[in-house]
Amino acid sequence: MSKNNEYALVTGATSGIGFELAKLLANDGYNLVIVGRNQETLNKTAEELKSYGVKISIFNKNLFYQDDVYSLYAELKVNNISPSILINDAGQGFYGKFQQTDLNREIDIINLNITSVVILTKLFLKDRAGKGLGKVLNLASIASTAPGPWHSVYHGTKAFILSWSEAIREELKDSGITITALLPGPTSTDFFNKALMNDSNIMEDWENFSSAEEVAKDGYKAMMNGDDKIISGLKNKLTVAMSNLSTESMAAHRMGEMQKPSQED
Repeated sequence: MSKNNEYALVTGATSGIGFELAKLLANDGYNLVIVGRNQETLNKTAEELKSYGVKISIFNKNLFYQDDVYSLYAELKVNNISPSILINDAGQGFYGKFQQTDLNREIDIINLNITSVVILTKLFLKDRAGKGLGKVLNLASIASTAPGPWHSVYHGTKAFILSWSEAIREELKDSGITITALLPGPTSTDFFNKALMNDSNIMEDWENFSSAEEVAKDGYKAMMNGDDKIISGLKNKLTVAMSNLSTESMAAHRMGEMQKPSQED
């Protein structure tokens, strides 16, 4: 059953972890605002989510562009929608040695993974100010805990998301608004294909990757509990523990070996 006018805003909701999170929200009765670049995919996703008996509002926006991020919230205002939950799931990576990769593509990644998240969260917090209620789930990654040769910009963006999430969580501790960071490890979504990582060593372990459903359940539970962060999966908890015990150079070397092209072995 719908929670009347209570909405959750989910970026990246048309596939992978974001779609699974949207389903969990809908199952709990939250109306949804879903955002994506492809109108056809948005329409298809909305039809699937409507089966839960909730309202679905779709917004065709390209979160690589700041103007689209601002206009999203402006249109929410026009439609009298004030989400009580924000899930910043949309994000991409780009594979290769930094000196050889396309700079414009990496600027797009930074805009999507960091700039759009900062803007949406700022607007969300201003909108929720005085309401004393709100939840934010930011998709970090175990990539946030170690340098990532061959995937350096992505790792850097996720390190920002984790540090920033923990900082604003502290600022908001008496506000009734919670910030939760979700740290998945390798997950069986289209992320690696989009990042051009199919030839990376890490793909050799594909059959052992977490499912998007498993990761979403961990993140959803942590968000609803108001936890500060959750590392999804025991193997990933061990990976992070090893990174924490290593020097930065050791962690970078280990990650570089995992992520370099398999033909370089």
